[in-house]
Amino acid sequence: MSDTYDNVLEQIADGVSGFIGASIVDLESGMPLATKATRDFDLDVASAYNSELVKAKLNTMRLLNLTGLEDMLLTLESQLHLIKLVGTDSFIYVAADRQQTNLALLRSAVNRAAAGLA
Repeated sequence: MSDTYDNVLEQIADGVSGFIGASIVDLESGMPLATKATRDFDLDVASAYNSELVKAKLNTMRLLNLTGLEDMLLTLESQLHLIKLVGTDSFIYVAADRQQTNLALLRSAVNRAAAGLA
């Protein structure tokens, strides 16, 4: 599966202008299953804390009787961070430079690559 994960991350890196980093993360543990970065960006820390963010959102949705979380977007002054759920036990996390891409292009690249994990 490691080669598959690496291929997915490579596809995202190639498809996203301003790519900073990405990881495929085990939701329960917060541990990255694979990572790729173009600069000094601590994907271990980002993966762990984003796992907590996803779990909190899923818990909130459960309490509100909501279902169907597909992705989560965090917009920073200079970056876009996208979290795409993959099944029930993992997610793809991607960070990109906001000046070099936009949400539609980022989502499109991640969705195309995520299809390789289905």
